[in-house]
Amino acid sequence: MDVLVVEDERNLNDAICHILGEAGYNAEQAFDGPGGLDAALGSRHDAILLDVMLPGMSGFDIVARLRKASVETPVIMVTAKGTTADKIEGLDHGADDYMTKPIDTDELLARIRALTRRHGEADQDTRTFGDLTLDLVTHDLRCNDRQVHLSQKEYEVLRLLMESKGVVSKTELLRSVWHDGEDVTENSAEAYISFLRKKLAHINSKSQITTLRMLGYRLEKPDGRA
Repeated sequence: MDVLVVEDERNLNDAICHILGEAGYNAEQAFDGPGGLDAALGSRHDAILLDVMLPGMSGFDIVARLRKASVETPVIMVTAKGTTADKIEGLDHGADDYMTKPIDTDELLARIRALTRRHGEADQDTRTFGDLTLDLVTHDLRCNDRQVHLSQKEYEVLRLLMESKGVVSKTELLRSVWHDGEDVTENSAEAYISFLRKKLAHINSKSQITTLRMLGYRLEKPDGRA
């Protein structure tokens, strides 16, 4: 699960990201309005924690821009202000939830779980990774406005890479995708990795499949993270 934290107070941002990391989330940081907007538009996240008062652009403006761009990632607005008017303004701009500082750790994690669970229920037929969206029903792979259809084996290989944390060994890939009785060699894995790389290039994805010598394969996001 990937969470974008947009907060200009660096110590608070670091503390939140540490908490998220301890809870098993991958946290990405941004420290001002323009940087937060670019990060939110540039790659997919499961949730965004967004401060209201930011240098360069307010959190209200960011979430409004995201919704206008059809980015439906759940957003939790965070502010030192706790008035009803502020909460209404945030929700009216497209936020999904609202928290006031100081942030309670347990409450923050509970709100993220609730938002991502609801969002996941509505999006259960797809998998997302970086700039990629894989349709689990049609086996279509999409990056922004470009789309390509995957064969059954291409789909199974890519889904395994998308859902795995870290490196997938060649042995694990062959065991998971090819079944008893199928004619398969180590070259089969290499061939389908090559097919997928060509299709990622075809849809202009900046995500890439990296080969780690003697270890296996890893799908990496545009920023280089797995």
